[in-house]
Amino acid sequence: MSVEFIFHIIGMFLFAILGVYLGEAVARLGDPNNLLYYQILMGLVGALTGLVITPFLTTRPVKALRAILSRVSVQTLLGGLLGLMAGLILAALLAFPLSLLPEPFGNILPFIGALLFSYLGVMVFIMRQNEILSLFRINVSPKTPTEPVPQPSDSTRTILLDTSVIIDGRIADIARTGFLMGSLLIPRFILNELQFIADSPDSLRRQRGRRGMEVLAQLQKNAVLPVRISDIDVEGVREVDDKLVILARQLRAPILTNDYNLNRVAELQGVAVLNVNELANAVKSILLPGEALNVNIIQEGKEPGQGVGYLDDGTMVVVEDGRDHINRNVFVIVTKVLQTAAGRMIFARLAEKHEIEELNR
Repeated sequence: MSVEFIFHIIGMFLFAILGVYLGEAVARLGDPNNLLYYQILMGLVGALTGLVITPFLTTRPVKALRAILSRVSVQTLLGGLLGLMAGLILAALLAFPLSLLPEPFGNILPFIGALLFSYLGVMVFIMRQNEILSLFRINVSPKTPTEPVPQPSDSTRTILLDTSVIIDGRIADIARTGFLMGSLLIPRFILNELQFIADSPDSLRRQRGRRGMEVLAQLQKNAVLPVRISDIDVEGVREVDDKLVILARQLRAPILTNDYNLNRVAELQGVAVLNVNELANAVKSILLPGEALNVNIIQEGKEPGQGVGYLDDGTMVVVEDGRDHINRNVFVIVTKVLQTAAGRMIFARLAEKHEIEELNR
């Protein structure tokens, strides 16, 4: 038996009793001889009304309030609570002098002052919550100044995983290297989305989902980085990305992803993001104009005469006049390095004979 059903029954009885009393009042004003008829009629109308509107007066507002509070961080809630307390204290101090004013100001202004100062206190404390809470952390210090204050360690940090980074697969190799510190947390809604992709009728999406499941199995076998799957959820939100950002704000944890849109949305909301693509671009070898490379040209470029090859790390190399050397390994000289959102692109020209001889020495 659900809580909402119980409130349905309670509301039906309460409104039925109110309907009976209302029917009695109507009968006395109109037709006292039909008192029982009016009581029964109004009692039934009250019971039906209570059965319908009780959830909108009890459980629905509570669910809406829970959904709103779940999106607000603990830091913001604490700042709002402190601001409310400060506003009420100021309103209480001013209530007595305001009550001495002549009517009707003496009765109205204390109430208006309580509302106004409460609102101002909440708004000010929320806007300056970081400074205020940091001030409280300084005041609440250990009694012995020589004793060091414990700081949160990287080993206790929680990192939230996005579906895209699980499907990508590189996270398993990164975790084995030991560069990531802390524990990986996979919410149940991320796992459900991954399972939905693995059960997709589209063969390509199905393969990506199954590869994500295999990556999760590899992560769980990895002893370097612990992996936890949690049933934690965010109520009132349907989109998986929105849930992940709200959960990251609540846990004050970074999100590990390679989704560009999620990266930007999370950064706008003050959530730290660990982007695998940015990491891959950062660790690529740095090449300067004038350096020589040995590259295998595998296809034509967009411009006439161009050839395209790739380095071992996936960096594209566009070679001028390289079209005639497709499927060959050639020496090229770097002319320009271009950094784009998709990665690093290298432009090069074919090495001349004397340059090749110097490279072979």
